[in-house]
This record gives sequence, structure tokens and C-alpha cells, in this order.
Amino acid sequence: MRIVCSYLYRRRREIVLFLFFAFVFAGAFLLYRLPVEAVMYPTLICAVVGLLALVPGFLRARRKHRLLIELAALPAALMERFPEPRTQDDEDYQQIIGALREEERRLKSAMELRYADMIDYYTVWAHQIKTPIASMRLTLQEEDSELSRAVSEDLLRIEQYVEMVLCYLRLDSESTDYVFREQELDTIVRQAVKRLSGQFIRRRIRLCYEPLCAQVLTDEKWLLFVVEQVLTNALKYTMPGGTITVFLEEPLTLCIQDTGIGIAPEDLPRVFEKGYTGVNGRADKKASGLGLYLCRRICTALGHTITANSSPDSGTVIRIRLARRDLRPE
Repeated sequence: MRIVCSYLYRRRREIVLFLFFAFVFAGAFLLYRLPVEAVMYPTLICAVVGLLALVPGFLRARRKHRLLIELAALPAALMERFPEPRTQDDEDYQQIIGALREEERRLKSAMELRYADMIDYYTVWAHQIKTPIASMRLTLQEEDSELSRAVSEDLLRIEQYVEMVLCYLRLDSESTDYVFREQELDTIVRQAVKRLSGQFIRRRIRLCYEPLCAQVLTDEKWLLFVVEQVLTNALKYTMPGGTITVFLEEPLTLCIQDTGIGIAPEDLPRVFEKGYTGVNGRADKKASGLGLYLCRRICTALGHTITANSSPDSGTVIRIRLARRDLRPE
């Protein structure tokens, strides 16, 4: 109905002109005292002919409208098949749209090049900054003291922040470096635990972990990042003397449970949102709100799911379901 009204509105001048002439002829016939039938029949015939003349134009307008609706639903790169222009205005509009699309392609290409340059720069920067960090760690290993252990933790935190930046940039990149293979889950968990072993010892936090004896189709590097981020959060919010437990649930779900301070009920639905830190993060003043956000995005890209269950003062359980499902593009 809307397209009918729109078409009649565009043809309003022709319709008004037809009605005007019909009124003029009807008035002339009546002035000459002609029978009413002599006035009505020609008027009805003219009205029918006028309506029939409008039908082909309406059908063309409807086909054009449907084609434009289909084009609007397509990605911009596929909008190539415009309706055949019937007027100079149609042709001019299509030329303007074509010029705008060409400018959009040029700007997008330039932005992609700049973004790729930025990724390359930060990647080189990250690898370069890891060299002095490794050198400092070797130097600290020569001295076993409270200060050296504290500095080693700070160096590990710097490395994690660098990796977080790289992860954030790579996730938004057009190309990814996912390598899917059958991986031993224990190998990935042990790498994360080994890297964080100093924090377990320094904070006097007990780790309950038995071999999981499971294989998963995933990318080792990216899943290791997720496991390390979850363990780091568990260490951050678990008090000295607490416990962190790593275990497996069916179907193929890696669980990391802590006895920490837990998450407030109002914060729990938003812990995976970008930049959200919640009550605990604001109290800590060091939380970035990116760790769990990146974990969720990585799990989505790998075909896994990640969820959180928690209550204040009762600890938190993070579940990473590793059973494969259809991959969804990020």
C-alpha cells in the first residue's frame, strides 16, 4: 500500500490535470443541458483509460523498488546491479552513488594500509621490548631475594600487558594466525601454571591440579593466552592461603575455580564486556577491563565458549567449553 501511495503522489500532477479537464468538460456538457448519461459515460471511459495508462508505470516503479530493497540488503561491495535508468535524473543519481562508492573504496583501502602498518609497528615493538625484559629476568635470577622476586612479577605483568595489546590488535586485523591442531590440554595448562608459578609461591596460594588427559582441537597459542588470563585473574583476587583448582567437566569443559572474593551479582552479567571492571576492578585500581573481554572474543573465534559463575566471598568458577562448534567470524 505504501508503494501505491508513493507512486500516486509522484503522479499527482497528471492526476490533478486529468480531474481538472474532466471537470471542465462536465461543466461544458451541463451548461448545454446534455443528458447526464452523455456526461458520465465519457468521464468513466477517460477515467478507466487514465488508470490503465498508470498501470505500466506502477509496475515499473514496483520492480525498481524491489530491486533497490534487495540491493540495500547486500554488502556495499556487491551493490553493482542498479535498475536501468529511465530518466536523466536516475542516471545522474547513479553516477553520484558510483563516485561515492569509489571514494569509499579508496578510503577503506588507505585505512587498511595504515592499520596494517600500525600492526607491523607494534609487533616489532613488542618483540623488541621482550629482549630487555628477558635480559632483566636473567639478571634477577642471579639473586634470590624478596626484591628480585617482586621485580620478576612486575616484569611478567609487563609482558602480559604487551601480549594483551598485540592480541587486541590482531583480533581486529583482517588476517589471523590461527593454527588448529589436536592439542594436549595438559600441555597448555602446564605452560600457563609454570609461567605464573612465582606468583603462586609468593602469594602462598595452593594449586589443585591433576592431569586432565584430554585432547582438544584448538590453537595452542591463543588458548594459552585465555588460560593464563583466567589464572592471572584468579591469583589477583584470591587471598593468601586460598586455593585455585583446575579440573575438567563434561562435555570437554575446562574449569578454573578459585576461593577468592568473588564477583558481585550486578557485575556478573557484564564481566566479559570491553572495559568493564566492576566493583573489584575499581577497588584494585589496576584492572583494565580487557582481559576477560579478550578471552571471550578469542573463545568465540576458536569455536569455544566461556562463562563465569560466582558469588561474593565464595569464589569464582570460569568454564571454558572446548567442544567444537561452528566458527563465527570476529
